[in-house]
Amino acid sequence: MENQTEILLSFFKALSDANRLKIVGLLAQKEASVEELAAILSLSASTVSHHLAKLSEIGLVRARVDGYYNVYHLETGAIEALARQLLAEDTLPKVVEDLDRKAYDREILKINLNADGSIRQLPTNHRKLDVILRYLADHFEFGRTYTEKEVNQVIGGLHEDISGLRRDLISVGYLDRTQNGSAYWRIEGESGGRIQP
Repeated sequence: MENQTEILLSFFKALSDANRLKIVGLLAQKEASVEELAAILSLSASTVSHHLAKLSEIGLVRARVDGYYNVYHLETGAIEALARQLLAEDTLPKVVEDLDRKAYDREILKINLNADGSIRQLPTNHRKLDVILRYLADHFEFGRTYTEKEVNQVIGGLHEDISGLRRDLISVGYLDRTQNGSAYWRIEGESGGRIQP
């Protein structure tokens, strides 16, 4: 996977320069020599050669000899191959597999929870509030049905706004209930295990 990540980094690094992108754009229309590209881009021939070398390293451009000149063309096959690799189902998830995806959640919980795990304050920011709601939802077991009284006890043990948080848990889809509110249950969702604050 490290090799695959390096390939992706090299590709995006090579295209991170505005002049290289312009060269790719020009070569996508028609092949050109260093001198032609230099004149169009108002750059020196040595600067264009440098950019072409970077693009050649990742297989994006190729040169063919035409008399005294090297004429460059875009290798569209390289772009298509990279797009297939990048969009493969397992490529992008593997790039981030060693990252701590719960780090943000832990930071939000650290700010908003008391030492005993109760909720000190409810964030006004929607994304931060969702972290708190996921934390709260993790206090309900999957596959178990709760009465409204039991739901209120769980929420009340963590924060005083029982009815507001109960509504929020249902509206974001972490809990569901019968129409008359006699039974509540945890919905199989994205929480992915209790977050330790």
